[in-house]
Amino acid sequence: MQTRFGKYELKRPLGSGASGTVYCAFDTYARKEVALKVFDPDVLHDPDLGEVTRGQFMNEAALAGQLSHPHIVSIFEAVMQDDSGYVAMEYVPGGNLLKFARSDGLLSVDEVIQIGFKSCSALDYAFRQGIIHRDIKPANILVVAGTHIKVADFGSALLKGGETPADMIVGTPNYMSPEQIAGVKLTQYCDMYSMGVVLYELLTGRKPFTGATIEELFDRISNEAPPAPGTIRRDVPPRLDEIVLRMMSKQPDDRYPTWADLALDLAQVGKLSVYQREIADSEKFGILRKSELFGRLNDPHLWEIVHSSRWSRLPSGTTILRENQAGQNMFLLGAGEVKVSKRGHLLNVLKAGDCFGEMAIIRGAAATRNATIEATTDVLIGEFDFAALSRLSEGCRLQIAHGLLRTLVERLDAADIRLSQSS
Repeated sequence: MQTRFGKYELKRPLGSGASGTVYCAFDTYARKEVALKVFDPDVLHDPDLGEVTRGQFMNEAALAGQLSHPHIVSIFEAVMQDDSGYVAMEYVPGGNLLKFARSDGLLSVDEVIQIGFKSCSALDYAFRQGIIHRDIKPANILVVAGTHIKVADFGSALLKGGETPADMIVGTPNYMSPEQIAGVKLTQYCDMYSMGVVLYELLTGRKPFTGATIEELFDRISNEAPPAPGTIRRDVPPRLDEIVLRMMSKQPDDRYPTWADLALDLAQVGKLSVYQREIADSEKFGILRKSELFGRLNDPHLWEIVHSSRWSRLPSGTTILRENQAGQNMFLLGAGEVKVSKRGHLLNVLKAGDCFGEMAIIRGAAATRNATIEATTDVLIGEFDFAALSRLSEGCRLQIAHGLLRTLVERLDAADIRLSQSS
């Protein structure tokens, strides 16, 4: 068996499919592990399957280096020769969602909501790049850790300007939308339907439709209504039932108008859930989006910050920073109010969306705190460590720097106004 493809050395198989095998491989140049999809030479030479497989390869080759999103698997390189071909991708260690789509391996309702929210962000980003995935299913959503997921396998994707006919029937039968079955022109709403099926399965451990034959399955997908997830699993809130069933509406126009509208409803039902104990990533994302400092960043950059920050809820009366103590972290007040004082004298009151402690980030070194920050209500705080921020992508760091500069200018302007009014 061939154990090396270009600069990649095969280490162990991760899984196999109709067109080939995916291996964990080692990039001998970049010195890191990657996932290497190696196409089966017999399949490439097959009169029927070969054309489909080469089409999948061309899709992934076209996307190499183009999709940059924290919840989409990166494609590094694609090489096709006469009798072989491979695609090098980001290695994701946690497997896929299949293990959580069984009745004996179900995630909590809140974890399912978070996976849905992050998938919306990824598929919205792909759609804005002119891409419809067309094969969303648990096996194609990989797990980094916890609810940190990455959408994978764009081999069946419909690309803007691509040669694949928009009405060609593509997908995995149980997850196909009614319009895919009908063979009509597809939009992003077919991915929304398939994502609804994924959420249904993650919530219940069952597929919404099954059939003894493909014909029977397709007839049920096209004409029958599935039972609400809450009728199978009691802790699914009614509002989540409504969301999932709306995603799976028979007519595309009856689904959510945009991925953002769907994500907003998922975030709201997650926030209202009485089972939630930790601060959900969707809540962090929403707070960052509304803040003055981070609000102008794009979604991929915001997700970078979500994953590099620490968040906590603190009771009223908690001292967050003390004057004259050294520190190198910056903070964002997500909810509640804090007071700023120096030597016991009140200087200011900060509200949700305000930042404090950012001089340590600007200086790039531990700074002596000039004031004491104390919570006057229950608060939600995001904490940003200098070392963690320095590991963000260059584009993300640049946008944060611009935001900090705007904040400093606004504070100087405010100080000038106060000085002029007091003179």
